[in-house]
Amino acid sequence: MTVRNILKSKRAHDILTIAPSAKVAEAARLLSENRIGALVVSHDGVALDGMLSERDIVRELGKRGAAALEDLVSDLMTAKVVTATPDDVAVQALQKMSDGRFRHLPVLEASEMVGVISIGDVVQYRIEEVQRENAALTDMIVGHG
Repeated sequence: MTVRNILKSKRAHDILTIAPSAKVAEAARLLSENRIGALVVSHDGVALDGMLSERDIVRELGKRGAAALEDLVSDLMTAKVVTATPDDVAVQALQKMSDGRFRHLPVLEASEMVGVISIGDVVQYRIEEVQRENAALTDMIVGHG
């Protein structure tokens, strides 16, 4: 199971981005409207400048209150982003997320952003994979395969 397989199985392939110069309030609105946990920060909608997660926003809100919503995205984003490639094995992606204690991983191919996966995406794909394997084994045992 590779990251490429996970990307193919995702319903939405759009990569939502926000400019580093946008306000954190705008990022919070985008996260809420799209029911997602992180945004790619990009000055041009293509390049990966950083990541901003709901955790980043909540942490700052907890420290400083609503004033944090007026900050620029660049002030709160993670600039040194760990990435995956489509050919990475899913377990490698999970390990990167676990080691870094983050839940979203941008996927780059030849320096171009091709998607973002979450821990939930990897778990969902693995559950579906196990169900397919189980059905195939059941068919073999019952004699349908």
